[in-house]
Amino acid sequence: MPRAFEMTARQLSIEAMEPDDWPAVRDIYLAGLATGDASFEISAPDWEKWEAKYPRQFRLVARDDRGAVLGWAALTAVSDRRVYAGVMEVSVYVASDARRGGIGEKLLRALVDVSERGGIWTLQSGVFPENTASIRLHLKCGFREVGRRERLGKREGVWRDALLLERRSDVAGMD
Repeated sequence: MPRAFEMTARQLSIEAMEPDDWPAVRDIYLAGLATGDASFEISAPDWEKWEAKYPRQFRLVARDDRGAVLGWAALTAVSDRRVYAGVMEVSVYVASDARRGGIGEKLLRALVDVSERGGIWTLQSGVFPENTASIRLHLKCGFREVGRRERLGKREGVWRDALLLERRSDVAGMD
């Protein structure tokens, strides 16, 4: 039985991430990094650095009906300048054995909702062009491709491009 089918038969909840979720979140993050197409990062930070980077109100996890964390999504500030207070960068990761079950979409849609309630007017994401699943996910959730940033950075000594994807809110920041 395909994993995606199994997930539709089970209950999935999207919840605020708690500190106790860190080991599972870290494992999912490391598995994503191991693909080579998820991030310029090659290792996970310790909890203190991760917590300082991702504000609590913008951290979510997806849980199955047994309480297992199957994925996570979070926002981080793109700048500490006040003018960019409503602009945040998206991270979405799904456990390798839970992919293709709609979890990433549920997480990203919930993160968009949380961001708008938090006054965030622009979400952006830098995605390697080879990460076609992530690109499709973002486009499905209302992001658009703004451009391609060529040779943006090196990952393990290899120059990588990144697509800049962006979603503008129709409600937050309109006043």
